[in-house]
Amino acid sequence: MDIFILNTAVADLRSDEFSFTEELVGPGGLAKCATKDMPNYSQNQYKDWIGRGLVTVGGPGNTAPLVARAGVDIAVGVNLGKGNFDGLDAQGRFFYDVLAANKVDMSQTFIHPDLPTGTTFIYDKGNDERGGIAYFPNANNDFDYFKGSVEKLNPKIVYYMYSGLSDRGDANGGKDLADFMRWCRQQGIVTIADSHTLTGYPEGLINSDAVVEEYKLLAPLLPELDIFFTSYDEARMIENTLGQKGKSKELSEDEYICHFLDFIADKFSTGNRTQFFGVTVKNGAFHKHIKPTGQASIPNITASKFMIGDVVDLVGAGDSFRAGLITYIAKNIDKFKAGSIDFSQAVQMGNLFASLYVTAPLNDRYGNIDSYDKMHKVIQKDEKFDSFEDFLNSI
Repeated sequence: MDIFILNTAVADLRSDEFSFTEELVGPGGLAKCATKDMPNYSQNQYKDWIGRGLVTVGGPGNTAPLVARAGVDIAVGVNLGKGNFDGLDAQGRFFYDVLAANKVDMSQTFIHPDLPTGTTFIYDKGNDERGGIAYFPNANNDFDYFKGSVEKLNPKIVYYMYSGLSDRGDANGGKDLADFMRWCRQQGIVTIADSHTLTGYPEGLINSDAVVEEYKLLAPLLPELDIFFTSYDEARMIENTLGQKGKSKELSEDEYICHFLDFIADKFSTGNRTQFFGVTVKNGAFHKHIKPTGQASIPNITASKFMIGDVVDLVGAGDSFRAGLITYIAKNIDKFKAGSIDFSQAVQMGNLFASLYVTAPLNDRYGNIDSYDKMHKVIQKDEKFDSFEDFLNSI
């Protein structure tokens, strides 16, 4: 197995019917909610929403099918809820079937006897204003790391998504997850994790100097990761929490990102192995790497060559970027471990996957992804494209 993705199996529901979310999380808020507060919709209602195309798969569903369509072997380890749809509840059956249809190995699926599949309700206001987003972890809250599955599959890369979204997965202040990632590294596996902090506050919090408790979970985790990419907005809050509060106010966006990458590398690199840190931005990603020799690069940006086409939906943009990134790394795993991989090309593959994902229709999120060899040829080209159709035809 090339890649094994863990946790946060979720069905994302979007509708103008979900105004109740703002009672739970505030206008424009985003929060992790308790199962007891989940609306009591029937399974037939979920099935109806699925049939109407109002539901997409989240978490590994934003990543694993893209990797699989590129021809890289990938499996997921997830908890899904028990129900009457061939043993799963409606959300779990939808999640399972979508991933299986895209040739993702679903053999490491655990059916939880009591908790439903993770579900997110997204209030679609039908305009540019962001509505409330309420995430119910449900079965994801009972996550146990799937160590036996790791031993069975022997993957090249283990990817945990997300820190901050599972009570059991985040237990002991993140130390349990850090211990698991250290164990994976001891097996010779490359590790990557993603953070997804749900604050319960409107998006405007991102622009403050807030300290966010959930980011404290990263303190024990980051030294155990070989790969960590985050967004610019999250980077600021991560440093507010783990480093110097308010540093972002003194610098331009580009200057701050370079500062942040130096901060992360200085504080969390451990030596004797390759580590790869990055911050995604609208036009690509900044990145910094440390080789096993200890030699570190200076932070630099790999601008996307694929900023064409109309964005349909930005949900999952970071996940799809990391799908391309780890696809490239899995295909060049020995070079990555040796520190001789083309780091900029790895980021450009992430840029390509993200562009193809966010411009795809919601009912066909993966359709533009092609084989790794074809995608690799695209990122090596210098040509510019006059239209998105010309771009797609080049793949």
